[in-house]
Amino acid sequence: MRIFIIRHGETTSDIDNLYGGDYDDHLTEKGVKQAEELAQKLANHGIQIIFSSSRIRARETSDILKRTLNIDVEVVDEIRERNGYGILTGTSKDEAKVNHPELVEQLKDYRNAIEGAEDYNSFTERVAKGFEHISNSKYDTVAVVTHGGPIRCLFRSVLKFGELSDKLADCAVIELEKNGLNFKVVKTEGTTLVTAVYKN
Repeated sequence: MRIFIIRHGETTSDIDNLYGGDYDDHLTEKGVKQAEELAQKLANHGIQIIFSSSRIRARETSDILKRTLNIDVEVVDEIRERNGYGILTGTSKDEAKVNHPELVEQLKDYRNAIEGAEDYNSFTERVAKGFEHISNSKYDTVAVVTHGGPIRCLFRSVLKFGELSDKLADCAVIELEKNGLNFKVVKTEGTTLVTAVYKN
């Protein structure tokens, strides 16, 4: 089985410098173009279905891919972004530094859960459940459109491959291969694995 793990395109909260997370925002014009370019790159890879996060930015990215690839989209709510920013969700990062410096400091460690945030263990369990559904589906080649948080969680805590680089670009793609119960990374574009431990 081939699995293309994809981050959505640029969003409005990206350019407004907001704490996004579970914040439901749209793609920008640039984000739409990024998704259109990605669709062309994936056109000849034999992808049979797109599994999408339920958040608007992922759905919009998936719909653009769908039009080019002419395949269905299945929404998998478990792969939506983590509500990691709690009470800061949707607020300006610059304002947060001034008004809530202690919370901003706590956010530097992904394992912390500030007020109103989803704790990391619950998030990991959710992502693992969604990925299990996807990887046990009947298809040979699939695309998964999700977010930076679930992608990092998948590699760090579910597959235990290690950390991704600080850069996780808009419409980044990581191609996985599944053989039996084992997974390996075939190719990365828009990010790299800092550490990788492949299962044999």
